[in-house]
Amino acid sequence: MPDKHLSTQFDSELTSVSSQVMEMGGLVESQIIRAIFALSHFNIEAADEVAGKEARVNAMELEIDRDLSSIIARRQPTARDLRLLIAISKTTANLERVGDEAAKIARMVRSIIESGSPRSLPSLELRYAADLASGLLNKALDAFARLDVNAALSILKEDDIIDQEFDGFVRKLITYMMEDPRMISPSLDLLFLAKAIERIGDHSKNIAEFIIYVVKGEDVRHSSIDQVEQVIK
Repeated sequence: MPDKHLSTQFDSELTSVSSQVMEMGGLVESQIIRAIFALSHFNIEAADEVAGKEARVNAMELEIDRDLSSIIARRQPTARDLRLLIAISKTTANLERVGDEAAKIARMVRSIIESGSPRSLPSLELRYAADLASGLLNKALDAFARLDVNAALSILKEDDIIDQEFDGFVRKLITYMMEDPRMISPSLDLLFLAKAIERIGDHSKNIAEFIIYVVKGEDVRHSSIDQVEQVIK
């Protein structure tokens, strides 16, 4: 009976810290949504909302890390439980970085608005990529909640689409700058925005890799899609 009690208590602690991660993920998702809105409408108020949530995201990362340290010290978990706790820690770190990227987008949007930079640049493609990145993070969080390795594999494949969008956008910006030197400064602003969006996709991919690590016990970072598919099979 004591062992059963301890096991149940441990499960409860795992559920609690997992819920914290989902809450943090929801907060970061809201940052991205408002950052995209700020970009789409050149809205300073929305940009400021994103920046205002940054402190809470950082605080949540610290709270979750403290809880994880306590669980590991008291429970000394092994095998899959330990992998799950490690994955939660790494996922939390990636979510904090996604929040940083959202805040970076918001600050850049504010800078563009205040500088009066031309709005004739190809920002529509940028918003499309931002929507893709936001959707990818949502899928990553959902897959993490369910520890769904097939969904994780799908996320790894979708990240390639965001990378392709980024490469195409960079080529277009280079064309704008070559055709009109006056476009260099605003184009560089959009380039930094595009890189931040691409990084959101990268962090979502990282979360997907941690899901596979938890379930399969294999570290698939730096692995090809074909290699990951073999691990999942």
